[in-house]
Amino acid sequence: MAAPLYVTQSGRLWHAGLILIVTVGLPARGKTHISRALERYLRWLGVKTRVYSLGDYRRKVLGGAENIPSDYFQTKSPRSEATNTLRRRIKNEIEDQIMDFFTVQGGQVVIYDANNGSVAQRKDCYQKFESKGVHVIFLESMCDQEDIITANIRSVKLSSPDYAGWDADKAVADYWSRIRDQAAVYDTVTADEGPFIKVMNVGERIEVNKIEGYLQTRCCFFLMNIHTRPRTIYFARSGQSLIEHSYKADSDLSPAGWEYAERLKAAVVARRKALREEKKTRGEAVGDENNLLIWTSARRRAYHTAWPFVHAGYKVAQKAIMSEINPGVWDGLSTQEAMELYPDEWQRFEADPYAHRAPRAESYHDLSVRLESVIFELERCQDDLLIIGHASVIRCLLAYLVGLPPNEVPAVEIARGDLVEVTPASYGVISRAFHFWSGEGRGDAKGENLYENFAESTSGKGSVLPDSGVNFAADAQNMEREAEEEEAMDKEAKAGQVAAAVKGRVLKRLGSMTDGTRSAPSLPGVQEQAHEDDKTTTTGSDADFGETVSDDEDVSGKGLRARAMSILEI
Repeated sequence: MAAPLYVTQSGRLWHAGLILIVTVGLPARGKTHISRALERYLRWLGVKTRVYSLGDYRRKVLGGAENIPSDYFQTKSPRSEATNTLRRRIKNEIEDQIMDFFTVQGGQVVIYDANNGSVAQRKDCYQKFESKGVHVIFLESMCDQEDIITANIRSVKLSSPDYAGWDADKAVADYWSRIRDQAAVYDTVTADEGPFIKVMNVGERIEVNKIEGYLQTRCCFFLMNIHTRPRTIYFARSGQSLIEHSYKADSDLSPAGWEYAERLKAAVVARRKALREEKKTRGEAVGDENNLLIWTSARRRAYHTAWPFVHAGYKVAQKAIMSEINPGVWDGLSTQEAMELYPDEWQRFEADPYAHRAPRAESYHDLSVRLESVIFELERCQDDLLIIGHASVIRCLLAYLVGLPPNEVPAVEIARGDLVEVTPASYGVISRAFHFWSGEGRGDAKGENLYENFAESTSGKGSVLPDSGVNFAADAQNMEREAEEEEAMDKEAKAGQVAAAVKGRVLKRLGSMTDGTRSAPSLPGVQEQAHEDDKTTTTGSDADFGETVSDDEDVSGKGLRARAMSILEI
């Protein structure tokens, strides 16, 4: 199994060499999405990786569509010499930046995001970099499904500066014409051009040629698990437990924890509704809502936090591999106690909070190794996903999704009562945090976040820059009111369902007729008497208990539930 690597001074795997992955494919084939996803995975492995996009650099140099020569994308007839000179300059400049990343900045893998649709272009690139000791691999993305291509155009390309101010339909038509023009001169990669990886329909099928070594094969394995289906991933910590700060106890939720679980469910439902409204406001097509899956660890406080989702009919899966980081001898110790009892260990931990392992404990590196299978499952999942877990686990998964290097994992900050929303996009991920709970277990008297495991209290640890965007707790938007309103609506609906269920049980027990009542059963030797002016009807079952129900009495609510309970008790 692959594992995140300890960050070395060089930032390289000495045996893997320098690798240039050159994307190949017609426009709107998911090349950028694949490039960013692969960059995220390689950075999580600890490999110094960067994506260089020819299109992004061209937009940076030339600006919007109004500054692009009319024949810049032309293929049916020769371009002007000025346009050819401009294209060569932009291409040479970005390739010089790639070499600078290898030779000066100490990078190991570059993903060169460009079309590279002709044999001549690929040959020139291959010879240029191979001659400088860089191993070149072609990564071709092919797609034969028009709906995927159109969706990619609308979701990504229309927001590009190339089409700023364009009518959406006209922009789509123009981009399709650009695709058809390039398709006429496009050459697929062949075996004699060198090593390649071909991906069909973003993960549907994969073909490889001359792929060797650990790092190259890990790239292939990762590409077999990705897709471009729109989905949203949510993260939330588990509720407060009866015994906090104990790894061994595995205690159940406290009363506040159960309340938190209900509020979490309401917050997720409210946020999903709001997200659909946001898409409608932006004019995006909103189809059927994705299913929502819930993953939790096998610890009681985690999977019990998901019980409101179970009762609402959502699919919940427990994953023992998602248990929190093992604190070893630090279990139950506060930061001050750990410093006093294990001063040498604490100093080593502060020097490297990602890689240091306390006695009989796990390091964050160990935890990341353990979570790799979860990461691949996460990449394969095509539904919306809510992960209810522990701070240490959420740190590792969020660091992977937002593309942080391993040494920054311990500093990712997420508070109990915050919902983190991550939406994968072609140019990375969009992450936001929402505050929905301020009750017991969120923070201490000083306002600092509380953690169920002292080993997870690593706020401020790691080499994180102030603008890294990993302090989700500080950036959370307040949605507590919306969550409370959704929770109240949910409770009202549940009360109605309970009343209806109880009424149904009572009527079934009473053997009700069409009008919901029947006369008392006839007993041998007893004469039944009917009084026309009597407005009270004795129900069959109530007669047995000596109770009467008025015809105009409401048979729902507390009175009915009380009578139902007495019936059920008897």
